[in-house]
Amino acid sequence: MRIAFIGGGTMGEAIVKCLLNKNIAMPANIIVSDVRQSRRELLSREYGVSTLADNRKAIEGADLIILAVKPQDLAQAMEEIKKPAPQQVVLSIIAGASLSTLQHGLKHPGIIRAMPNMPGQIGEGITVWTATTEVSPKQREMAQSVLGALGEQIYVADEKYLDMATALSGSGPAYVFLFIEALIDAGVHIGLPRNIAEKLVMQTIVGSTHTVQKTNKHPAELRSMVTSPGGTTAEALLQLEKGNFRSLLLEAVAAAYNKAKHLSVSSSSMGEG
Repeated sequence: MRIAFIGGGTMGEAIVKCLLNKNIAMPANIIVSDVRQSRRELLSREYGVSTLADNRKAIEGADLIILAVKPQDLAQAMEEIKKPAPQQVVLSIIAGASLSTLQHGLKHPGIIRAMPNMPGQIGEGITVWTATTEVSPKQREMAQSVLGALGEQIYVADEKYLDMATALSGSGPAYVFLFIEALIDAGVHIGLPRNIAEKLVMQTIVGSTHTVQKTNKHPAELRSMVTSPGGTTAEALLQLEKGNFRSLLLEAVAAAYNKAKHLSVSSSSMGEG
């Protein structure tokens, strides 16, 4: 499997690294195109992959083309690699770029659209993806193996779930990081040394997540197990409920979803130009 990356930024590099670490691809089978010389030099030095500044030349002979440019650079990138070979498939990780936009802009039917998230940079992410009907079973298997290198992956038949995933798992790490940051600050506020607060919070987050995964119990049931009547946890949860913690989180995800839908509409309009 020969893979060409159009864009060698943070996420492109993360995929390269995960593919190599999990022996899904060898450096000789990967080529990365990026306009920045500094990125080309870094990727070549760190991972032993080939690099180019010419997008069109980069896709020659590739089985899988991974679009990993910034959204504002998508139109130019599509113009430069327009009409790939019929046997090639294009996998896009660009937020908001719909299948129809990509098909129209690339003049190519075989498109896969994926929404990975930031923990994929260390192989602990989750990716939701879909594909056009023109993508063959073999090409889907190829995409599945590539996306699986980033962590878990879920295929969905309906593209509408990509915008939902963008709001929940795509943006989700930021919500979790904010929660971790606030919890550490709360520990410091009540008198804990910061290094101790950080360790307590980090292991609490990791342990709680693994508890949900390994016990298969509903989070509400597990929360109840921690909450003694009239105890400290009950008092803390009361304050969170007073602050509309659940409602704020729901509203935040809904706002992110609406923004994702707006970006998708905007990208569709761009593709029709």
